[in-house]
Amino acid sequence: MTGARDGPEDPAATRVGSRPPGRDRASATAPTAAAPTRTAAVRRWSVRAALPLSLGLWLLSLRSVPLDRMRDLGLLQVLPPLFWIAAALLTFGFCLALSDRRTHSAWLTGYVFGLIALLHATPTLLYPTLRYSWAWKHLAVVDAMLRHGGEVPHADRFSIYNDWPGFFQLNALFLRATGLDSAVGYAAWAPAFANALLLAPLLLLYRSVTRDRRLVWGAVWIFYSCSWVGQDYFAPQTFAFLLFMTVIAVLFRQLPSSALPRPDPRRRGGWPPPLLAGVVVLVAAIVVSHPLTPLMLISALTALSLPRRNRRVALPVLTAAVALTALWDATVARSYISVHITNLVRSLVQPDENVASGLASTGNAAPGQILLSWIDRGLSAAVIVLAVAAFVVRPWTRRTGLPLLAVAPIPLLAANAYGGEMLFRAYLFTLPSAAFLVGALLLPSGARQRASRPLVVYPLFLALLGGLVFGYYGKEAVNRYTPGEVAAARYVTDHAPPGSTIVTLTSDVPGLDMGYEQHRRIQLAHQSTKDTERLVRHPLAGVTAFLYGATEKQPAYVVLSRAQDMNGYLTGTLPADTSQRMRAAMAAAPGFTLVYADEDAVVYRYVTPPPGGGTP
Repeated sequence: MTGARDGPEDPAATRVGSRPPGRDRASATAPTAAAPTRTAAVRRWSVRAALPLSLGLWLLSLRSVPLDRMRDLGLLQVLPPLFWIAAALLTFGFCLALSDRRTHSAWLTGYVFGLIALLHATPTLLYPTLRYSWAWKHLAVVDAMLRHGGEVPHADRFSIYNDWPGFFQLNALFLRATGLDSAVGYAAWAPAFANALLLAPLLLLYRSVTRDRRLVWGAVWIFYSCSWVGQDYFAPQTFAFLLFMTVIAVLFRQLPSSALPRPDPRRRGGWPPPLLAGVVVLVAAIVVSHPLTPLMLISALTALSLPRRNRRVALPVLTAAVALTALWDATVARSYISVHITNLVRSLVQPDENVASGLASTGNAAPGQILLSWIDRGLSAAVIVLAVAAFVVRPWTRRTGLPLLAVAPIPLLAANAYGGEMLFRAYLFTLPSAAFLVGALLLPSGARQRASRPLVVYPLFLALLGGLVFGYYGKEAVNRYTPGEVAAARYVTDHAPPGSTIVTLTSDVPGLDMGYEQHRRIQLAHQSTKDTERLVRHPLAGVTAFLYGATEKQPAYVVLSRAQDMNGYLTGTLPADTSQRMRAAMAAAPGFTLVYADEDAVVYRYVTPPPGGGTP
């Protein structure tokens, strides 16, 4: 960047103008041009070498990771130093690539995909089974909808999925078309795949508000470095968020303030009919797949409609989103809405409690989990503070519409607790616009921006990435399942007759929800305070209170496993020895039969003993 541009501005260069052109002038300018050329070549080859080298180190670091040693900090405490060296080198290579305007976009794309692989493919490569209990639950829903050809009867706590079945029906259609038996094979790769797909709408969104390539890619990197919430697994929210971002990105492409040239320069706003029809189809897919995302979309479109210049673009989509959501909620989802309308109304008058519900108490949690909670909060607060600072010191960002998009989730944050997760979901929907604002603050556009600026912010990029891995990897001691735990759950689902009762301490048993419409599930840690206190004082009485009436035709099964024990330890919901005391009590109690045993899981079958304590 210091070659031809700096030459004419050098006073020494102007003084040689009186000399006759020839060998002397060429020899005077050659040394000045050679140094930048060599520097540029070194930088270019460094960019090309850092990416494959960092990815190679990352893969080497995964060869021997002692997963059984995970405790308070999950993967953080077992990943070897080579992993962190790879992450630091990858970040440095990206900053180096960003500092050179001649770096081809393919290399920037490669670095971002490398970051996605390092962050989101690591658990998939390390674990022999699918991670995270909710991913297993969603597999069970797809399986149930396949077996019933649609709506699942007697769904109980899973009835919400009958009212928003889009994601599950799409997967069922894919399984029928491919002949696969289950989605478990590709569900494990959902985090990496979903994040990779998200890159396209992010690029379209950012390129719609600036032509500064450095800022666009810097904002993309910041987004992936701060997305700690973990809503990227095999879930309707993952699918709906990807569609949400696609709708918003295409909409920004049509806004009058878009930095991208329009296909028809004579059009001063509005939609080409085919494109609007496609966007409405995406909105419909969101509406039928997830209860919260349509409301987030309506809130975002309402905010973007506030400036008059945007209304020709935003209002048609907003009208479609409101109409489709109202129609769906009044018909298909009416059963769920009617039951929960009282809670919704109560939430509207308690906005402070809705916000506070996301800040869960950490008093009984493990020390490492308390640390993780504060780091998560600190990273989120840092992103918001930096975004606000950009709004103040970068006036041009106020005209982009991104600040409106960033504050759009606030009304929903105050309106509903969403099971204590609304604060996290609001951060998720705020992050795409907030990441761009942070990028605008750290990587200012214009002629004054120095090539070395990305290298200056390298420590901050590392800090953001460090905050992310705490939130994203810190609970892996619970999210990871061993083959023995999967086998224990499969034993129960294969042998439990319809109408059986299945009892666990927590929900952390992979695959136990298969056939959920046929069985009664009880999670002891989630019962009333009176019931959990009885379980702690008298484990046998605490579990048998939920088992009376079990017969040979409809027995009860009690499943205890490593992940459940770890959940109790990390959250502090139950004493660490609860599972061990339960095993000892059931082993000597009438009616209980040990039917499966593994170093990571045990299953007891229970049939109520007849009066007098004889054999049932």
